[in-house]
Amino acid sequence: MTDLRITGLTVSYDPQRPVIDGLDLTVPAGCLAAVLGPSGCGKTTMLRVVAGFLRPDSGTVDIRSRTMTGPGHHVPPEKRRVGIVPQEGALFPHLSVARNIAFGLPRGASAARRSRVGELLELVGLSGYGDRMPHELSGGQQQRIALARALAPSPAIVLLDEPFNALDSALRAGIRDDVRAALAAAGATGVLVTHDQEEALSSADLVAVMRDGRVVQCGTPQEVYRRPADLWTASFVGDAVRMPGTARGVTAATALGDIPLHTPVSGGAGVAVLRPEQLTLTPGADDPGGITATVRSVAFHGHHSMVSVSVPGIEGAVTARVLGPATAAPGESVTVTVSGGAMWQPQPQPQPRPQEHEH
Repeated sequence: MTDLRITGLTVSYDPQRPVIDGLDLTVPAGCLAAVLGPSGCGKTTMLRVVAGFLRPDSGTVDIRSRTMTGPGHHVPPEKRRVGIVPQEGALFPHLSVARNIAFGLPRGASAARRSRVGELLELVGLSGYGDRMPHELSGGQQQRIALARALAPSPAIVLLDEPFNALDSALRAGIRDDVRAALAAAGATGVLVTHDQEEALSSADLVAVMRDGRVVQCGTPQEVYRRPADLWTASFVGDAVRMPGTARGVTAATALGDIPLHTPVSGGAGVAVLRPEQLTLTPGADDPGGITATVRSVAFHGHHSMVSVSVPGIEGAVTARVLGPATAAPGESVTVTVSGGAMWQPQPQPQPRPQEHEH
């Protein structure tokens, strides 16, 4: 079952430059989808349309097979069953935690409201915090309460608009895991907007990459990372190693040897795109199965190192990711071997010049 389907969505603040330009996106029920893209690509505008805060120029938005936005049709936000977790929580400062969570619940039996609030506090790991005020909570705790408030009325979809931006890096991973677990426990479908590639890849079931108001690729985190749709996506979602070469069929001839391609191509010049961890570095230059290179620099990141090497026939550095500290120092020789396949980006063909006509 599909919980969210967006078709042909277009939004323009400036008629000459649409913010969203024919966007399509489908999110299955119970899925946490991350919408990933650079600033200004239209991510938050898309959320505002889904929530009902903004009417698009064209296109449709269906939530659980019910049309919320379409030609001549617009369901107001309060009738869409959409929960929202904004940046920095945005809790009501004058209300207790319990009253913040209960804000969107129907007025009526106080016992039922208290029971629901208790369930949600337990769900987000903050049982016993109901009487506290928002200023008494840490940033991570405020985000959990914001999620509980969004989940309180049992929405069809929860929209999360870069909710972890205000948290320091030490907290972000833990809070992301907590939010994902709470959404799964509640059986809710989530749409997370972010520009953080690590956040999207590590927390989502589905990643939709946006550029210039459109979804350019949508798939599992593994699919998007291992088989990017194009060179831009490969460079945006993680680190990319670009190897110029000539392709034919399922192989590309490069300075690092023949590299298998994910998809057969007709042939010609272009770029094979690898991930840095696909390059293995062996100290010394005696391995006949690889290409000899010289280490230029080493950057140690704790659990891994980024090693830049000079490869004969390649301008600039080629970067490999190795686990732990590097075993070779700048100036030393290493043998580079490649594992796995590559995405192929053909070289753009020159466009024929228009013929000049005599007058």
